Amino acid sequence: MIRVAAAQIATRPLDPQANLEKVIHWIEAAAAQGAQVAVFPECALTGYMLTAEEAAEVAEPIPGPRTDRLADACRKSGILAVVGTIEKDEQGRCFNTAAMVDGTGVLGRYHKTHLLCLGVDRYLTPGESLPGPVETSLGRLAMLICYDLRFPEPARVLGLAGAQAILFPTAWPQAASLYPDYVARTRAAENGVFLIAADHVGGERGGRYLGRSLIVGPDGDVLAQAGQTEEALLVADVDLSRADQKHRVFVLGEYEIDIHADRRPDLYGRIVDPR
Repeated sequence: MIRVAAAQIATRPLDPQANLEKVIHWIEAAAAQGAQVAVFPECALTGYMLTAEEAAEVAEPIPGPRTDRLADACRKSGILAVVGTIEKDEQGRCFNTAAMVDGTGVLGRYHKTHLLCLGVDRYLTPGESLPGPVETSLGRLAMLICYDLRFPEPARVLGLAGAQAILFPTAWPQAASLYPDYVARTRAAENGVFLIAADHVGGERGGRYLGRSLIVGPDGDVLAQAGQTEEALLVADVDLSRADQKHRVFVLGEYEIDIHADRRPDLYGRIVDPR
């Protein structure tokens, strides 16, 4: 059993230093409540409603000074954190990135693969892979970001790769209630994984965020959920081994399913046919 947290916070565009200090404060708050894992929103360090020029200005390599500071905070707090930011690579490309950091440094990073016509995503480079779960001392932890959840395939790929939990920074706009109402719960249930979703609260440059961060269990059960207007720290105790049990028994011998073994991948080829 481990304790996980989702930090629903308000961040400021183009103020990475203030945002970093705030994230560190909430890492400490999560540790004070006994959490071992803490998830933060999409682009939490940079802000999300940015222009292309602004994104390039605030982007930073990973590892870099900000992730070094996060690693130091994680080491002092005993926390593994997943934090959204904008990353710049050696070629100058900018990515919407989730960085997984603990006291030893950067454990993994994920570049958002599904970009939409909203905020800074309009100007960034899409990720080119769905890296499998990171093997940590706590469990097998994977990452997706926001719009990725709208598509069933990314979460399925991670579930088949053995992920026990998907750590999910997001920036759901106010009109996106479909996601906490249905999509997050469905992705968790159809793959038998935990999903820890951390959204912004408040607004950026006239746009309002939905809030409603949540922690979902592998049967689609909501373990904790935040409101729409207030900063909040959601905490839940989870047994990640539940995610390894894909065989569900509702009535022994009468109603049983196996969400991996019962698939028919021989019929699904059209899904990956770009035509």
